[in-house]
Amino acid sequence: MKNNKHTHLAMTMPLILAVAVWTACNTNTATTAAASSDGKIPITTKSDEAKNEFVQGRDLTERLQGQESLQHFDKAIALDPDFASAELARANNSPTTKEFFEHLNKAVSLADKVSEGEKLTILANQAGVNGDVVKQKEYWEKLVAAYPNDERAQVNLANYYFGQQEVGPAIEHYKKTVEVAPNFSPTYNSLGYAYRQQGDYSNAELAFKKYVELIPGDPNPYDSYAELLLKMGRFDESIAQYRKALAINSHFPSSHFGIAADLLYTGKAAEAEAEMQKIAAESRNDGELRTALFGLSVVAADSGNLEKSAQEMDKEFAVAEKNNDVVSMAADLQAKGNILSQVPKYELAKQQFDRSFEMIQSSSQSQEIKDNSKLLHEYNLAAIAIGMSNYAEAKAHAEEFRKGAEASNNALQIQQAHQLAGRIALAQKDYPTAIAELEQANQQNPQDLYRLYQAYQGKGDKAKAQEYCAKAAGFNSLPQLPYAFIRVKAQKATAGKKA
Repeated sequence: MKNNKHTHLAMTMPLILAVAVWTACNTNTATTAAASSDGKIPITTKSDEAKNEFVQGRDLTERLQGQESLQHFDKAIALDPDFASAELARANNSPTTKEFFEHLNKAVSLADKVSEGEKLTILANQAGVNGDVVKQKEYWEKLVAAYPNDERAQVNLANYYFGQQEVGPAIEHYKKTVEVAPNFSPTYNSLGYAYRQQGDYSNAELAFKKYVELIPGDPNPYDSYAELLLKMGRFDESIAQYRKALAINSHFPSSHFGIAADLLYTGKAAEAEAEMQKIAAESRNDGELRTALFGLSVVAADSGNLEKSAQEMDKEFAVAEKNNDVVSMAADLQAKGNILSQVPKYELAKQQFDRSFEMIQSSSQSQEIKDNSKLLHEYNLAAIAIGMSNYAEAKAHAEEFRKGAEASNNALQIQQAHQLAGRIALAQKDYPTAIAELEQANQQNPQDLYRLYQAYQGKGDKAKAQEYCAKAAGFNSLPQLPYAFIRVKAQKATAGKKA
């Protein structure tokens, strides 16, 4: 499992919530905001006992045991209510977005009372949530400049690049982290995912095996290695590694989630559904229950049962609604809108998008998040207009989205702007334009790979069409809706070509 929080939200509302990967401060520091003596970021707290709890929680977090970390962060905050780094850590391990924002906002309110390194870390996280990637990068670069020998500073800058799909610079900074702290295990986890995204499976496997070597008694190294094997289509080997993780910690939901993917992609949808049900039955909080329901929605969509997929999303929404978790509710409406668009039921889909937009606009979220919500709504309205063949309307919404994306200088949003332009051209059978635009879209989105297959097919370039169709068919990600929407179609098209 990659160290990314709120994965479902990141997939369904990428322009509203872009939660930065959490970084805590280093252990070998004073308990005041004075400059550290070893080049590491200080920890600011009035209580040595609170610091000890924080360090224990941080250790569990870095080993991807977020649920287990919560009690330590809660105790640290109880011992020192002004413990900003503990508030940030508690935010990024929270099982719900409502809790996340409560603790993040508290950390921000305390940012002027801590060391400069801690303040930069808090502000970088806030900027990431607000979708301000320019500020976020600036804060991480300042942190690395001030603390070049702090492994957590280095790995956070690397994680920033990885999140922006700048994999080359990400790997460069992961390697710097290795130089600073050769035995800092989270680096090898992230490095493995970076190599995997480059298609360098050999180096990815080496990184994950080093990760296993460093902390062999933890579940996540086996879980991450299993995800690489899943990506490579080595499904039985992948399941075996996931089982190793669960043998260490039976309450490790991401491994059940991964096993479900292996089962789904080998034609065992009922068994995949049963695996998701295990997560629901064993869930320890709303976050884990929502993960299970999201997984069930994906399995249903992959199996072609879009009605059931939407029903599971309704159940997920109900879990968030119970606690008035507004951002999660808005994300679920986004997901349901996307499902209904596949039916297609465009008017009903638009109702979901409108409701999600209005929910965020009337919430207490920051103006930056509301502005990103408005931008996302332009994207959704463009997508609906494309589906309904209203191309003039689609182009108008796509242009508004493009201007907003370029103004923010957000690489992922700019990719989505190219995607919209490519989808409009594809729908109008302007295949050269569609190809030019879609090749600048997100190549980690299997739907965009499938659209490139359609564009090359329309152009008459059968070799390139088959290349992209095979990439889409064998994307082999953890369960996600964009892959569920096209996986079976792509596999049938690939099989038909081979036959």
